[in-house]
Amino acid sequence: MLDPAELYRVEEGVTADPDGSVLLVVLDGFVDAGNAGRLAVEALREGREPTVLASFDTDQLVDYRSRRPPLTFDTDRWSAYDPPVLDVVALTDTAEATYLLLAGPEPDTQWERFAAATEQLVRTLNVRLVVTLQGIPMAVPHTRPIGVTAHATRKDLIEGHEPWFAEAQVPGSAAGLLEYRLGEAGIDVVGFAVHVPHYLARAEYPQAARTLLDHTAVATGLYLPTEELTKSAERTDAEISEQVANSAEVAEVVSALEKQYDSVAAGRAAGGLVGDLPSADELAAEVERFLADQDDDKNGPGLGEER
Repeated sequence: MLDPAELYRVEEGVTADPDGSVLLVVLDGFVDAGNAGRLAVEALREGREPTVLASFDTDQLVDYRSRRPPLTFDTDRWSAYDPPVLDVVALTDTAEATYLLLAGPEPDTQWERFAAATEQLVRTLNVRLVVTLQGIPMAVPHTRPIGVTAHATRKDLIEGHEPWFAEAQVPGSAAGLLEYRLGEAGIDVVGFAVHVPHYLARAEYPQAARTLLDHTAVATGLYLPTEELTKSAERTDAEISEQVANSAEVAEVVSALEKQYDSVAAGRAAGGLVGDLPSADELAAEVERFLADQDDDKNGPGLGEER
């Protein structure tokens, strides 16, 4: 492995919080059903001035031919370039408490070096807890409470969260490997994967982003901004309800998912994983389908259309 310390640069004058910081990690490029992670990051940044603490050298991490960062052409010349950015920034919550955010493109290469570099930054910045956020597609209805799969490097970090399924082998991600390596290094990491109805996975689903931030707030003690997400969620709920009401076929699908969900919820309440939610293998297959669809039209299929 090349030297991890040469993969990032820490800004001059940066000092660590002696009481320890919380670091939220949201990497785009993997599964982010409902754009949950992206919407969460936008809500965290809205109206706040981030302070850059450290920057990764994306020229070493990003496959430009895959991502094609935008260049602006103006009449007869290239006038602007929007390069990929992967920074650790400091933000404040609504109570003016400071926390850290690592957001940007998931590295296309050098995952092990990226994980080692992030571990160095975690120690340099005295991070006491790392939290990863994402949305995953699930065969669940939008009319029921949004579920969350919680995972962590220590069980007591997610006390009170009941598992939705047992072992699953899914496509790898930089965030997943990061959590695994940090856990090996004795660093506390919590991950929240919000369950997004599969028929809404490629749309913007602010309900999912709000759920991610709610769980993060409980896990970290931060007061995170969710007011605008709540307003957007109300508008989205109304639009979805209208589409369901105008399509008997979609209404039938939602009704079937409701019965399936209620069966599983009853089983969980009885103390077991009972019901017909997707198995671990089916979840892995759903994730793989989602990844395959990333290259299609970003708007994706409409509500209830075949994928």
